[in-house]
Amino acid sequence: MTDPVISGRVVRIGDDVDTDVMLPGAYLNITDPEELGTHLLETYSDPEVGKRIEAGDILVAGRNCGMGSSREHAPLAMIGRGVQAVIAVSFARIFQRNCINLGLLAIEQPEAAAALHDGDTVTIDTGAGRIAWDGGEASLPPQPPFIQELLAAGGIVEWARHRLEQRA
Repeated sequence: MTDPVISGRVVRIGDDVDTDVMLPGAYLNITDPEELGTHLLETYSDPEVGKRIEAGDILVAGRNCGMGSSREHAPLAMIGRGVQAVIAVSFARIFQRNCINLGLLAIEQPEAAAALHDGDTVTIDTGAGRIAWDGGEASLPPQPPFIQELLAAGGIVEWARHRLEQRA
């Protein structure tokens, strides 16, 4: 994520959505992010939610988003589908870190997550530290400089690749 300001359409999911529902285990042998993205949320309680996700969307979740297994495939499928960010009331710690490691912005902001509805347009300005939508605005917790570097580089692998190239 190189741009500190992103806007997108909200697609809502609920509380306690685990990574096995985000991306079922049957697809763990797939390595192509775009192909993984075609299976994103296909076993969710409302399978139409997964079908509605388009490139540029922002997922908004309730509490404990990404609970369950620590697989990286779920955020990788989100990236492959073109999801720009995930906003949640709260995240399972490993899921949030997997998002960051893969270069996907994962923001814990309970006020925004509770107020946003399917189809809303939301703007996230990490530079100014705020999330805005029709009828509301909320502050963002500041991202530590290292996390900003990882997100700007597109994840930890790209960050490390760039650092190694600088030393060569």
